[in-house]
Order: sequence, then structure tokens, then C-alpha cells
Amino acid sequence: MITVVGVGADGWDGLSPDARRALEAAEVLMGGRRQLDLVPASVGGRGQLDLVPAAAAERVAWPSPLLPALPSLMETYAGREVCVLASGDPMFYGIGTTLVRLLGTANIRVMPHVSSLSLACARLGWPVEQVDVVSLVGRPPAALNAAILPGRRLVVLGAGRDSPSLVAGLATGLGYGPSPMTVLSDLGADSESVLTGTAETWAAQGPEPSALNAIALECVPAPGAEPLPRVPGLPDAAFEHDGQLTKREVRAVTLSRLAPLPGEMLWDVGAGAGSIAIEWMRSHPACAAVAIESRADRAAAIARNADRLGVPSLRIVEGRAPAALAGLPAPDAVFVGGGATVPGLLESCWAALRPGGRLVANAVTLESESVIAQWYARLGGDLVRMSVQRASPVGSFTGWRAAMPVTVWSVTRKDVP
Repeated sequence: MITVVGVGADGWDGLSPDARRALEAAEVLMGGRRQLDLVPASVGGRGQLDLVPAAAAERVAWPSPLLPALPSLMETYAGREVCVLASGDPMFYGIGTTLVRLLGTANIRVMPHVSSLSLACARLGWPVEQVDVVSLVGRPPAALNAAILPGRRLVVLGAGRDSPSLVAGLATGLGYGPSPMTVLSDLGADSESVLTGTAETWAAQGPEPSALNAIALECVPAPGAEPLPRVPGLPDAAFEHDGQLTKREVRAVTLSRLAPLPGEMLWDVGAGAGSIAIEWMRSHPACAAVAIESRADRAAAIARNADRLGVPSLRIVEGRAPAALAGLPAPDAVFVGGGATVPGLLESCWAALRPGGRLVANAVTLESESVIAQWYARLGGDLVRMSVQRASPVGSFTGWRAAMPVTVWSVTRKDVP
């Protein structure tokens, strides 16, 4: 049993009696150097200093990088009374979540402190349930791009002194420069401080806060800013592409057939600009995707699109399917935007699908349609042909110009392989 104790910026004084007893009983204390320093060598007791038993415990500072070293570290100290220190609530973007995933719920006891989110919302008077949270600690800052939407309140967990300037720059670059911004530092400590401004003024020359900070942002778009909603079907201009792009209307229909659910995994095979994978991941923060693309220039563009649209964790595999599919995590959904005629491609995608998974394949050529028609005859599903026409000038008048029709085949795997 490993005990994980959340510690606030107020250190020992802010701990509950149960948390103090857990620390006093520890043979080994693990944590970041800042957390370890918050446990004193001694504390006052009736006018004199009494030694805290935890002071005699072996102190182990986290190595860097932590995650690869964690399993062997836990094995080294197995059988001893281990207490792990964490900032605030260990299960809120904290080490508690990692340890539960590694060792199982039955082997971890968590004693949470008040989280930085709760403290920030208490200072601001914001309802916690109405706030979106983004952590910059060990995560790509571009993830913030998907959360900045008109009228939303964000609490961004900073990863150093430069985090507020980083947040301000991202918000301003997206057209949200007028957004009020509050930086709360050292929450719960005697040194707690609050700095205010707007994203654009902070990005220009903001004051330097403490390294331990949370950034509160009220998203206010500047005039002319174009919000990018999470509903599938972003404008084609939102993506960098060379023409290899599932167009807006077809993309919206395709994603409705793929039907993303939180926590599910998508394969976007022949990803082009990555638009399907990116919009899949934008539908919910827990959705994951792999974009498989054979051309290096397009794979690079996919990475830029993913960063700009707030899903930097999109995995990009450069290679040709079906060979490039080997070793990938099993998908809950697969999209084949091109290459249906490649031998073995649809067979490999169908075989990899989890039971209940969805396969969607689009075709624009007669050859691809023929392959899809054969699969439809064999497996059933839903077969739709879409034709989109857009108004455009015809001399001094306006007429309709038709895009190439697209055939969309979708099917759900109901059997067990």
C-alpha cells in the first residue's frame, strides 16, 4: 500500500491530522523537491521543537524523466512504508492518477488536499462546474487552442513563470486579445498574489509571476475573430492542404457515420490534411486518433494543422497502408479516405476493428466505388452518394457548380473476430 498525500502551498500547516499521521509513519518519502521541502525537519510543540518522525525517513526526489523510471522505483522500495507527496489533489492532473494506473486502485491510498482549480475558482467567484481546465504541465501548450471559445471561462494550470505570457500569446494569436486574464500565484500560501490584465496587454509586456501559477481566462473575441466550434464540419480554410482534403460537407457526414465517443481511437488512413482525425479529436478531449499518411510533406502539414486546431497529441504515422498499420493500437473506428483499391487495405482495417467498431470508406472514382460496392454486398451497412453544388459567378449572374460526387459506405462490426 502506497499513500499519496496532497500538499498545498501552505505546507505542513495546511495538512489534516490524518495526512500528518501518514507522513509521520512513512519510512520513505517520495516527491518533487518542492513538495519534499514542505515537510519540515521539525515542528513546534508546546513551545519547543519536536522531531517529526517523517524527518528521519529516507527522502527520494523524483528522477527526470519520471514516467520511465517509476516502475523500477516502486519495485526498489516495495515492502516499505512509502508516502508520496503531490501538489494539491493527487487525482487532478497529478501523480495519484499515474500510480493508480501503474499499481492498481487496491494498492494506492489517496489523501487529497484542495486543488488549485478549487482555490482559483474560490478567489474568482467562478462556479467550478462551469470552468474548462487545461494543464500545461508536461503537455503541449497547443492543446489550449481547442478550448478558447467565445464566452468560456478557462483555468490554465501553469508550468513555470513564462506560462502566463504563453497563454496570452496563444489567445491573442487566435483573435482573443481582449480577454480578461487573471494570474493567481502561490495559491494558499502566505505569498499568494493576484495579477490582472488582458491577453493582448500581457502578451506585449506582462508582469512576471511566481513559477507556481494558475491562469484564469475569460474568452472574449476581438471584432472580426472567427470562432472554430467543435461541431464537425469546420471551414476548409481552417486546414492547410494541397487539395487532398475531405471537403466540409462530406467531412460532416463522414464524422456523423464514424460517431466518435469519448475515449475512442480512430485510424485515419490516407489522412491527407488530417481533417477527419483532427475533427474526431476535437469532438471530445478524451478521443484519440492516428493519422496514416505516405507523403512526408502532407504528414508535416497534418502536424501543423493539429497544433493550430488544438489537438497536438494526434499521432502521425508516415507510411503506406496496409503495411503502416502494423502495431497500431486497435481502433474503435476507421476512416479510409482514399486507397480502397489497394490490395489488402480494407481487409486489414476490417480485421483490426474492435467489435462494435465503425468502418467508413469514401470513394470518388468508379474503381473505388466498385470495390466498396462489393464490400457493401458482403457486409451490408449504409451506402450513400453525396453531390454538393456551390453557387458561383456565371458572367454577371450566379449559377451552381457541382463538385465530384462522393460515395460514402459505413458499416458497424457486430461480430467477434
